[in-house]
Amino acid sequence: MAVKPPENSTISVVTSGREQIVSIPYPKPPATVYLAGVFILFWLGGWAVGEVSAARRLLTMPVGGGTAFLVFWLCAWTVGGLFAMLSIRRVFQRSVPEIIKLEVAGLVYDPGMPPFKMPISRSFSAWSALFPKRTELKIDRTQLKSLRLREGDTCNRLTVDAGAQRVDLASAATDVEREWLFKLLSDRYSPAVPQ
Repeated sequence: MAVKPPENSTISVVTSGREQIVSIPYPKPPATVYLAGVFILFWLGGWAVGEVSAARRLLTMPVGGGTAFLVFWLCAWTVGGLFAMLSIRRVFQRSVPEIIKLEVAGLVYDPGMPPFKMPISRSFSAWSALFPKRTELKIDRTQLKSLRLREGDTCNRLTVDAGAQRVDLASAATDVEREWLFKLLSDRYSPAVPQ
């Protein structure tokens, strides 16, 4: 059975035997993200000068006086530099599309890797948004009973409960694409998904 995504959609569907693979690419990040990456690169140049200068001073300075402060400063400066290097890696990392494998027993969801996005808040969720984890999740037919298309203030969400975790499927898709995917999953797993 050939499955055709909505018109003008970036979603691709590939059939391999009895399973179908739905690929949902993330949108390209704005150019300002790369400007932030270039700024961090320049900052790292200054960071390296400060790191070498402080280490040299620490090695040549007699013990006492400001030695304890310089050791503390050097440790904090090193941690800041390592964080900046991780951020640079993340800024210039290519995004990997979301993949949903439709199998007979259920589906396999790979969230992919979204493009870098500047965190808005300073909470722990901002840290996880800065460095997202990519974990493949198997969702069986019985768990697909919880598949819902939920309407929100700005956009709808396609969710499924996998154990104690609520998973947002097709987070990179448009509302029309999510509605299409909900219908595709509902038709394919019709005994499991309530209409």
